[in-house]
Amino acid sequence: MSASIKEIQQPNRALTVRDNMRIARRLLATGVSSRLAESLRHLTRDFDFSLRKGDLQLLDNSWYVTHTGLLRLARRKRCKGIDVAPVDSLCNATADRFVMKATVYPSKGSSGFVGYGDADPSNVSLRVRGAEMRMAETRAVNRALRKAYGIGICSIEEIGSYPGPIGPTSGTPSNGKANGNGSGHKVRDRLCQIIRQHKLDPELVKAYAVDFCGTKALKNATREQVEGFVQQLADAATKDRSALLCHLNSYAQPNREVVA
Repeated sequence: MSASIKEIQQPNRALTVRDNMRIARRLLATGVSSRLAESLRHLTRDFDFSLRKGDLQLLDNSWYVTHTGLLRLARRKRCKGIDVAPVDSLCNATADRFVMKATVYPSKGSSGFVGYGDADPSNVSLRVRGAEMRMAETRAVNRALRKAYGIGICSIEEIGSYPGPIGPTSGTPSNGKANGNGSGHKVRDRLCQIIRQHKLDPELVKAYAVDFCGTKALKNATREQVEGFVQQLADAATKDRSALLCHLNSYAQPNREVVA
C-alpha cells in the first residue's frame, strides 16, 4: 500500500473512532464502560466498523457485528466471492427448517472459509417468521465472513431470536431505554429456549399466548403480559408437559397435524 493511501486512511479511521464513541455515549445514558469503549476502539481500528452506518449494534452491554457491516468489510477487502448452498440432508421445508452452507473466498486462489447457518420457527422472531431460509443464508454468510476476516464477536443475526435492527438506526432515543429493548430480547430468548427445550409447536404457543394475554394479536400485548405468559408456559412445561400439549392442541386448526 502506498504511503499516500495510508496517510488518507489513518485520519479517516481516527474520525470514525471519535464518531463511534459519540454515538455510543448517546446510546448509554450512564456512559460507556471502559470495557465497551476499548472493544469499540479495537473494532473500529481493526475493521473500520461504523455505528452510524449500522455496522455494529449494542445488545446487553456487548457489541455485535451486523450483516451490513460484514458485507461492507468484504467489499473493502475486495472479497473474491461467496458461495451459498442448502445442506439438503438437514433441511425440512415442510417444517420451515433450513441449514445453509456458505463459503467465502477472500482472495484469489483461496481454498475458502466455510460457515453454516440454521433457522426454523423456534429460533427466529415472529417478525421474520416465514423467512427462515433467508435467515439461514444470512447466518451462514455471516459466520463464513467472520472466519475469513478474523472477527471474534458474534453477528446480531446469529442470535436465536433476532428481532431486527437495534441501536442508532432503529430510532432508539438517546437514553437507550425506550421500548424496553433489552428486556424484550431476554423475554423472547427465554420463550424460544422453552419451545426448543420442551419441543413445543411455535404456532400453537403463539395462539396460546394471544389467548392468555387477551389481545387480538401478540404485538398488542404489554411486556408484563408476555412475561407472565412465558412464566406460565415454563411452569406448565416443567410440571406436566403432557397436559400442556393437550392444551396447546386445542388451538390447532382443523386438519392440521400436531406433533407431540
